Order: sequence, then C-alpha cells, then structure tokens
Amino acid sequence: MSHIYIYSPSTAVRDKAAFKRGIRHLKEQGHEVEIDRNALSSAMRFAGDDETRLAAIHRAAASGADVAMIARGGYGLTRILPFVQYKSVATAIARGTQFVGFSDFTALQLGLLSKTDAVTWAGPSVCDDFGAQVEEDGAPDIVMQACFDDFLLGQGEGAGWRVTAERGTPVAADLEVRKALLWGGNLAVLVSLLGTPYFPKVKGGILFLEDVGEHPYRLERMLTQLLHSGILARQKALVLGQFTAYKAAPNDKGFKMETVVQWLRSHLNIPVLTNLPMGHVPTKVMLPVGRKVSLTLHQRDAFLLWEHGH
Repeated sequence: MSHIYIYSPSTAVRDKAAFKRGIRHLKEQGHEVEIDRNALSSAMRFAGDDETRLAAIHRAAASGADVAMIARGGYGLTRILPFVQYKSVATAIARGTQFVGFSDFTALQLGLLSKTDAVTWAGPSVCDDFGAQVEEDGAPDIVMQACFDDFLLGQGEGAGWRVTAERGTPVAADLEVRKALLWGGNLAVLVSLLGTPYFPKVKGGILFLEDVGEHPYRLERMLTQLLHSGILARQKALVLGQFTAYKAAPNDKGFKMETVVQWLRSHLNIPVLTNLPMGHVPTKVMLPVGRKVSLTLHQRDAFLLWEHGH
C-alpha cells in the first residue's frame, strides 16, 4: 500500500468529523497515513498563518511519501506562491511524491507548472472526498475511489465521460486531439493568476475548468477574461467540468450555464466539451496537470487518455 502525507495549505479544517472519517478510510484501505503536525491548525480562516502553511508544503515535499494530499481546499495558496521552494517540490515529485488535490490547490499546481514543468494531479482531498459518505454503506464515491486506486497502482490511463446533451450549437463533430498538454483547474483561482509569474504560458494545450458557488454570469465574466486575453484561442480544446452550488436569480430570465457554453462556442474556433467529472462533486476522476494527453470525442462519448504510470 502507499504512504500518504496529509497537509493543509489553504483554509482551516472546520469539519473535523469529515477529516477523521477520511483518515480512517485511507487507513482501512491499508495505507500508511502521515498527518502533518499543523494539519488542523487555524489562524483566522486559514490553516495556520502563511509561514505555517508554507512550511507544511515543504514538509510534504520532504516526507518521501508516495502521495502528498491536501486536507481541503478553500483559499490561501495564492498568498504564499512567491515563497514556495518550487525546485524542492519538483525534485520531490521527480523522486516519486505525487501531489494531489483540487480547488485552491490549483494555485500551487499552476505555479509548479509555470516554474518547473512538474506534473501534479487534480484529484481528491481528505475532507471533501474520502471523508464524504456518499454510498449506501457510508463509503466515499465508488468511481472516485477506483480512479484513485488506479492512480496509486500506476495503472491510470485516462478518463471517460458523456458530454452534456444540449440544444443549439453542437459540441463538435467527432474529434481527436493528440499529445496536448493538459492544464487547468478551478476557474476563479486560475483567472486570479493571470498576469503573474505563476500563470503557465501554454499554447496548444487542453484546458479544463471547474468551480463552485459561482453564478453563471460570474463564470461567464471569468471565461470572458480568458477569451479576451487570448488564452482560450491558443488552446486546442476547452473541457468544462462541474460548476455547482449556485442559485438562479429572478432576473436571470433563462440565463444559465448552458447559455454561457453556447455563447462561448460562438466566439471560439476550438471545441468546448462539457460534463467532465471534476470539481466540487463526489464523482471525481484523476487528471495529470502538466502532462501530454490525447482527447477524443465520438458522438457524446469523450475520453482523455495518457500513458500508464506517473
């Protein structure tokens, strides 16, 4: 089994019960779980002050663990990006410690990609995923668990899903994009890095995005920024994940996420695919950020494929 190091680089863990469930579940799977000494620290909304969270990242890199996994996302990583020892973290990754997470973790992922080209993984966190009670027996989501297990065994080779059935502008004809760099993550975090040294200069890539708690008009505003800055046009494809936990407003008058997608497609000459199982949802795949992948679409069946191993 694997040695998993748990640390908190962002928001403080408030749901201690979910944290304990997640740790217990990982241990029951046979993994050696090492918890960073400040994993449950708290300073204002953060998991400790900036220095505490920065030190936790560097301890995770020095742990020699197979996997360094965040306890939860939230907010906090963009504050400390200038002080991360990127070469040390990249060296740890090259030696076999795989960094895994999503949401606010996007900031560290993109910073690493920009500074070192190191590959990290968009995937589960302790509280939101392994601490979640999704299945009837109280276990985490079965698909998320299977994808994580394949990742640990070095057997993961891709992710498949069905794009959303939509009216109006079609997704695209059958398509195939080969050996394009996969990058992206949380939309709000990614957009917050535009114009900084931590935003990767990716051309000809496959960009995936997800978010939570953002109304479709705010999502469109952020996507418009990526559109007008030329980021989207420089990619080979845009893949949209899950956008959840928002409420429609009375004055929307039919404006919804589907509206955003159709508008975006009308302004782009690249395919825009939807419904990728990534985001603040139980069913979550593993995605290698910074790795070359292939994207195929046949009718509504989409696949992101890469070679075995880390």
